[in-house]
Amino acid sequence: MELPELAARWMHALTSTAYIPLSHAEIEQALLDSLRALPESPESVAHRLVSLHATGPDSLRATIEVLSPTFDLPVLARLSSAYAQAMRLDAFDQQEQIKVAIVRAKQRVERTLQVSQARFQEVFDSAALGIVITDLTGRCVEANDTLAEIVGLDSGADLTDRDLRDFYHPEDLAALGASYRKMSEGRVDRFRDQRKLIRADGEPVWVHLVVSVLRDADGRPTHHVTMVEDISELHLLQRSLDHQLLHDSLTGLSNRQHFISRLERQLDGSPITLYHLGLDAFSVVNNGLGHETGDKLLKIVASRLGELAAAKKAVLARIGGDEFALLTVADNVTSTIEEIQEALGEPTFVDDHGIALSASIGVVDRPPAFATAGELMRCANSALRQAKARGKRQWALHDPHDDARRRGKYALAASMPGAWEHGEIEIVYAPVHDLESQEVLGAVARLHWDDLSHNDTMALADSTGLSLPIGRWLLREACAQAARWVEEFGDRAPTLHIALGALQSRDEDLVADVKRALDETGLPPERLRIALDISSVLAGDDNALVLHDSGIVTALDGFHGGHDELAVLTEVPVRSVITRAPAPRPDSPLHQAMRALIETVHGFGVRFGVDEVHTLDDAEHWRQAGADGVIGLLPALPAAEVTELLATAASPRPEAS
Repeated sequence: MELPELAARWMHALTSTAYIPLSHAEIEQALLDSLRALPESPESVAHRLVSLHATGPDSLRATIEVLSPTFDLPVLARLSSAYAQAMRLDAFDQQEQIKVAIVRAKQRVERTLQVSQARFQEVFDSAALGIVITDLTGRCVEANDTLAEIVGLDSGADLTDRDLRDFYHPEDLAALGASYRKMSEGRVDRFRDQRKLIRADGEPVWVHLVVSVLRDADGRPTHHVTMVEDISELHLLQRSLDHQLLHDSLTGLSNRQHFISRLERQLDGSPITLYHLGLDAFSVVNNGLGHETGDKLLKIVASRLGELAAAKKAVLARIGGDEFALLTVADNVTSTIEEIQEALGEPTFVDDHGIALSASIGVVDRPPAFATAGELMRCANSALRQAKARGKRQWALHDPHDDARRRGKYALAASMPGAWEHGEIEIVYAPVHDLESQEVLGAVARLHWDDLSHNDTMALADSTGLSLPIGRWLLREACAQAARWVEEFGDRAPTLHIALGALQSRDEDLVADVKRALDETGLPPERLRIALDISSVLAGDDNALVLHDSGIVTALDGFHGGHDELAVLTEVPVRSVITRAPAPRPDSPLHQAMRALIETVHGFGVRFGVDEVHTLDDAEHWRQAGADGVIGLLPALPAAEVTELLATAASPRPEAS
């Protein structure tokens, strides 16, 4: 919602709860200014509301209802607390005026004794704040019933001649005594403080104190006037809000923000160990048994880890949905991990289901003294991701060198959209060679970025979700270029080969994308070969079948020769399979195994191709093993250089592919 609209709604809500002596336009402008200042300074906004006289019984409630959809709980909590504080200060200011009137009335007692005494007594008795007049030793001379109620007595008369210090909390006695002495000595005229008093029944009560001094006609201090406001409920509310801001609502453990602040306090040079735990397959519990069962299990996990943390005097927090963090003084990492797994592995019956868990754990052990809390949390998270990549119930120790390499990779991935936008990623074409005739069968369109290969570039694109749009761009641009070659060179133009990544191979819009690229560029379908990632076909995707039915020749990329992959060749009509593997030496057992595999593939009527073959020796080894074609013998070239070569040399027969 735009701020002017929100200010208008706020104005209508406030004016229905309190009388504000301004025009609607003036109120709305003041509230608009407040909305702009609210995220940075909720306290100033609270004081502005009180100064506008938006102090009706329901003004704060109306404000929270209007602002809660737009602003976060911490901001509104600060606003509420500051509003209450401003209201108290406003009340105290009014009481201060009353107190001045009291003092002046007492000084004029001889002239208007009866009138002033009645006025004083009425204000004194009916005040919403507790008021007590004490001599300089602390003995109560007079107190109202409100103060008596605060300290648990029946009436103000019960306080007469009692020492006010008897009601001070022992922890605050020295500090309050010092403040009273400063005022008696003339070093300060008044003071405000927030302290605890002890009720007659022994219960503590939080109060806000405003204390000033009464002087005689000669200016000498004679008495103290203390005004007391009971803020116990507000104090409890503030503590509750603070707890909610710093603790997880489900488990009661510290949250990420609180944990990081405690971690920062531990970074004093002492050796520490940070564990980042991620529950294995917790989604299985949520999806299979329901989120309510999952929440109950999380509470049990928190309890068990809490017992372990208490035994080790460690700091424990829940920092994510199924992730926890444990901070210990440097200890035996292996032993601690075994204790964690043992604690989680004990079966627990939740809603009649016996459930046991394990955790993947990332560990940062004895980090350097200069490391920040944020950096340590990032390192622990990185180690956790490595542990999860190894499987369930694994752990990984943070390796600074490996982390630096991974960060470089992530930084490169993060900058990829910008590089694509600025044309830094280009399309190059690698020749496909027939091993028997040594002819070029076609050209494989590939991405090239800096020093990265096509596969590395696509892997980075997969990690950022860019692989689908960049794959569509590659398909469209390569088809357009191949169409230009057909137009210019006719039958001598190379057949276009495009190998798709895993995400694009299983994309539901793939067939439509291919047809659109062919229609828009005019490239004949027989001039295009599409290689799909074999994992998508194994997963049951039918893009290969639909493309074949549409007249597109297809291949399977990433072939390893497993039983499932061979079975696919009986079900999916493909022209060839493509593998990436070291060349088998003629004198090795691998050569015989690979030759048998290739013969099996040929038995299905499918050709066998090999990618990333860069030497003639390797190509010869593959030829002896029975492979049909290889990619990589010659470097990939930009389209302009391929066009130049085509203009000066004849291409192989297109039907050879």
